Amino acid sequence: MNMLNLENSVLFLVDIQEKLVAALEKNTVVKKSNILLQTANILNIPSIITEQYPQGLGKTVDYLAEHIKNNTTVMEKSYFSALAEEDILNKLKSFGKKQIIIGGIEAHICVHQTVADLLNNGFEVYVVKDACASRKKDDFKSGIKLMEQNGAKITATEAVVFELLKTSKNPHFKEVQALVK
Repeated sequence: MNMLNLENSVLFLVDIQEKLVAALEKNTVVKKSNILLQTANILNIPSIITEQYPQGLGKTVDYLAEHIKNNTTVMEKSYFSALAEEDILNKLKSFGKKQIIIGGIEAHICVHQTVADLLNNGFEVYVVKDACASRKKDDFKSGIKLMEQNGAKITATEAVVFELLKTSKNPHFKEVQALVK
């Protein structure tokens, strides 16, 4: 496939937690992830949000957490790759969908390792670059480059939103469009 398909997509947000967000120099990851999560809610796309060791790193940031709905599952993890957690992999497989829209923190560690495992498990992976972050700019760049070299598609929040909508005649167009304005 070359484009996202609403019926075949899952949103996967990795470790957008209090202490990790606080350590970032530039914080667009929360805003862009929030747009993705609200779009997933409106379009009824299942979502998984992971939290790496929340006792130490805090929970998912409030700005994002306030938009968690019934179609979103929040799952704790200790492995850097979320798919190394059997419960998370099983939950993801239970959706029966092959396209994974992913963003999160740290791009070069947890997001990269999760993307590598997603690809190894046969998923089509769309890394939303502006919804990813690392504490250091060079780490971020190398993480994105490595994910692309491994076969992930690198995209942006607006590209994802409009690929999912497909047309301005989509009944949710105005509601979703308002998120990116």
